[in-house]
Amino acid sequence: MKLSDKIRYLREVEGNLRGLNRAMTQQELVRAIQQENGTGKKTNKATISQSYLSQIESGTRPHLTNTTRLLLAKFFKVHPGYLVDDPEGYHSELISDLRTAEDKLDLWLVGGAERFRRDPALCQALLALANHSDSRRCFLLIESILETPALLDRLFQVLRSESSSLMAIPTQPAPKRAAKRSTK
Repeated sequence: MKLSDKIRYLREVEGNLRGLNRAMTQQELVRAIQQENGTGKKTNKATISQSYLSQIESGTRPHLTNTTRLLLAKFFKVHPGYLVDDPEGYHSELISDLRTAEDKLDLWLVGGAERFRRDPALCQALLALANHSDSRRCFLLIESILETPALLDRLFQVLRSESSSLMAIPTQPAPKRAAKRSTK
């Protein structure tokens, strides 16, 4: 991953953590750094400009000064060593090829849970899927449930109480089945 991608990603995460539901703009980032460091035009503390950030994100400036690296690392609460380009072919995870797809799905689910943390029920459901040993199989089961008419509503009635405030979905009565006649 390139440094420019990492900075954009960190702005996205920081914006969501601050409740913006979007990436922080470069200017918002500059202001937030200045506020946290107590920097202003009349102090000698380290700061960063929007134009410098733009150069970093565009790739025009591929490397950071040590001062800027430490400033951004402190603000984003990451290790300063993270704020460099990753070497070609570098992978941060120590996993085998067999687990790669499952782990990517789990990481995607955890990211989704963080995005929807204001909906505790959905957040908990996504984390439960991510923590399951076979998340892929869970999704395939969900697909089968959705393809079966009325099964979703029936399962929801059986597995979750009607008084639950987790999810308000309209329930439809299950289709009536013809009674079996005794042939004695």
